Amino acid sequence: MNAQASRTPLLALGLSTIATAAWAHVKWFEEYEVSADPVPITTTLALPAFWFAIALVMFFFLTATVLERRAPGLTATRLLDTGTRLLRDHADAFMIAVMAAFFVALFAVGGSYLTPDLKTESELLPWAQLLIGILLIWRRTRPVAAVMIVLLWAVALANYDLFHLYDYLALGLGLAGYLFLSGLKDGKWHDRRFAVLRWGIALALMWSSMEKFMYPQWFMPLLEEKPFLAFGIPFEPYTTMAGVAEFTLGFGLLWTSLVRRLSAVALFALMFSAVYPFGRIDMIGHATILAGLLVAIADPMRHHALEVTPRDHRATWLVPVGLVIALAVTMLSYAGQHYVIYRVLEGPFAALLRPESREAVTQGGVAPGGFWRGNEHYHGDESSTAAPEAGASAAMMKSMDRMHAEMNGLQVTGDLDRDFVALMVPHHQSGVDMARVYLESGTDPELRRLAEQIVISQEAEIGHMKAEVGEVSSATAPAHAGH
Repeated sequence: MNAQASRTPLLALGLSTIATAAWAHVKWFEEYEVSADPVPITTTLALPAFWFAIALVMFFFLTATVLERRAPGLTATRLLDTGTRLLRDHADAFMIAVMAAFFVALFAVGGSYLTPDLKTESELLPWAQLLIGILLIWRRTRPVAAVMIVLLWAVALANYDLFHLYDYLALGLGLAGYLFLSGLKDGKWHDRRFAVLRWGIALALMWSSMEKFMYPQWFMPLLEEKPFLAFGIPFEPYTTMAGVAEFTLGFGLLWTSLVRRLSAVALFALMFSAVYPFGRIDMIGHATILAGLLVAIADPMRHHALEVTPRDHRATWLVPVGLVIALAVTMLSYAGQHYVIYRVLEGPFAALLRPESREAVTQGGVAPGGFWRGNEHYHGDESSTAAPEAGASAAMMKSMDRMHAEMNGLQVTGDLDRDFVALMVPHHQSGVDMARVYLESGTDPELRRLAEQIVISQEAEIGHMKAEVGEVSSATAPAHAGH
């Protein structure tokens, strides 16, 4: 493949080698507070990393659309067609097999609605998932399976906030739409089944990418535990650029044939690479997306692709226009709906749309991210309100109280090295905990950067102090033993 024509699938690698954490849904691995105020859009737009990533995306998309109509692009298309011929000829059989295996796996594991993130204690839902897997076998019963998938999503509204379930709406509708159309008789609607599937994946990625802009603090514990995921890049620009890559590659799935196929190649490579560090749970959760991306690479029924751009030179100059519109609509929709659901709506309708947050308040307040590691949930004071800021302030006070209790409970030994570390470690740990709490709900850019530096530097200092005491202890052990 010509080097220039192949630049689009390498886009995400150029945007900061986001090979793993960017594509592993953070909610699967860390706790979160979906009702917390998002970071203002203006804060994201003020980040140099955001505009640097956007500039790279614009360049690669413009290049790909120009080359698509020339010899390099035609060569790339032929190579993709040759490599995916078998899949293109059997795309339906492949997609149905993966979806059936996915629902059978959900049945076997139990305890979830549609993904490992959406937990349930229902004993009946696993049997519904098994029934969906069985209904996929026959073409005539696939529309029934499609309706059942939508119903599973709707049933989850009883336990999860609507805003939480938005992450799975587009993907669920894409899968359901594919199944429904695949069960119809041959015709123009049946021919659009793969386009509907691809649209569902694209919109799901574009929506979920907003988390990296609006809630970058959700990723901090994950990156702290697995710092190799950032490849040495500072966490803040890494998360921002990962969000840009996820959004734009999702957007690329809606563009011209070569752009969407190369975008699918990049997305598949990046999402599949997340399987190794995160294991089988990631493989199961992303199975239908991975299968859909492979089908998008094969691009069957490409003449019914529901493209948003004309198939001529206008596809090039429409790239910046389309990208700006898509980004603006998604950002404003994300922030606007969050504000309406959590700050405007009141009464029974509000309770219906946010049962997850209501349950958290009933248990005693909002759990800040700094206390979520290791599944340790903070429940606050019984009189706590639902405001994320109130819960965060209470959490910081709790951190201070714990530090004072630990330091007051210590007995000095006379060993200055040991006493210094024993007193400084809880002091530093309290600072780390408070900084994480602020990152969960705080919005001031300067304070956020300071909090990130506190987490990184003071955790490193805690480790250094403990190591120094260990070395001193080892070096002086015989003398102490003799004494």
